[in-house]
Amino acid sequence: MRVLITGAGGQLGGALQRLAPEWAEISAIDVADCDLTDVPMLRARLTVEAPELILNAAAYTAVDKAESDEETARAINAGAVAAMVEAMAETGGKVVHVSTDYVFDGTSSSPYAPDAPRNPQSAYGRTKAEGEDALRAEDILVRTAWVYEAGGANFVRTMIRLMKEREELGVVADQIGAPTWATSLAATIWGLVEKGAGGTFHHSDAGVASWYDFAVAMRRGGSCARPVDAHSADPSAHHGRLPDARAASGLLAARLPQDACDAWRGSGSLAQQPAPDARRGNKAWLTYS
Repeated sequence: MRVLITGAGGQLGGALQRLAPEWAEISAIDVADCDLTDVPMLRARLTVEAPELILNAAAYTAVDKAESDEETARAINAGAVAAMVEAMAETGGKVVHVSTDYVFDGTSSSPYAPDAPRNPQSAYGRTKAEGEDALRAEDILVRTAWVYEAGGANFVRTMIRLMKEREELGVVADQIGAPTWATSLAATIWGLVEKGAGGTFHHSDAGVASWYDFAVAMRRGGSCARPVDAHSADPSAHHGRLPDARAASGLLAARLPQDACDAWRGSGSLAQQPAPDARRGNKAWLTYS
């Protein structure tokens, strides 16, 4: 099967390529290959690639910047998705689209089910919700949160750099979520494709943590011996979302026993140990509708 992976240079795009099954004939594009804000360019590229399946790992993820650049965020997070779906509808193909906890408002006292009403509170969340609306019943929507990987720009690498640069480091302790290893997320996505799934799914790694917890775990893992202090979040910086985001970031309503896996503290990326074989069951928490 011809499979096109967008966002190939990102954390998830790279993981999807590494875990690709033998039956997948992979082509991969990133921002340097195709401007997703240019729909005619995207459609032309899709014609050339002629994929039977698109794994859309591309997104405008600069949450703060999106508040002043919603047009660009919408073009990538919604317009490009609609173009991919239209192209696949014409050829009988399928789209797997990755979305975010930001389509929810974070006010629930329990994790959100995949069919829970959305209520995005930011430009980023609104544009991601619009992208979701472009999907068909046969497509796959996977929502996730707090994704990290050994490579790429993410919280892990930023903290490691800051720990080396500063004598002390303050990290937010009152935002709670479920750190999710990109390799684990990629394994779930390939698993859903192989099962012929369709519909909406939520995936995050087992366990919850604050950003402070996450930083302390990196410190204990040997990244740096600098002290890490707990700070409170600045409410003005979250565009309507509550500092305690565990309900939105946890994403889970139930755990499927067959999908049990390592929690975030045990991931190969965070612990700086050889990564486990993600194709053999290190899926995490997964719910679906």
